[in-house]
Amino acid sequence: MTARQEFGSKTPNETVWLGGPNGVDFSSYMAASETISNAAANCVVWSGTDPSPTSVLSGAPSAAGNAIKQMVTGGLAGVIYLVQVIATTSAGQILTIGGYLSVIASQPG
Repeated sequence: MTARQEFGSKTPNETVWLGGPNGVDFSSYMAASETISNAAANCVVWSGTDPSPTSVLSGAPSAAGNAIKQMVTGGLAGVIYLVQVIATTSAGQILTIGGYLSVIASQPG
C-alpha cells in the first residue's frame, strides 16, 4: 500500500515538521489496536538537481501514536523532492505515504 499526501513547500532556511506539527498520519490504514513499531523516511529528487537529497531529512523519524514525525530542513530552491515515510506496524504491515516537497526561494520582506 502506498498513499500520497501533499507536503506543500518550504524555503531553504526553514526547518519544519513534514505533514505539519502532528506528522504523517497512518491511522486510516491501521486497525484500532495496531501500533507503529518502526519508522523510516527516504528522500530523492523528483525534479531539479540536488547531489545530496537525503540531507533534507533532519534527524531520525519517530512514531507518535499513529503518525510518524520527521523534520525537514534546507534543500535547494527550485528542487522538488519525493519524500517517503514508511511505517512498520505491530500487525506486520509495511505502509508507505509519499509526497512531494517543493523548496522555493525565500521571499524578500
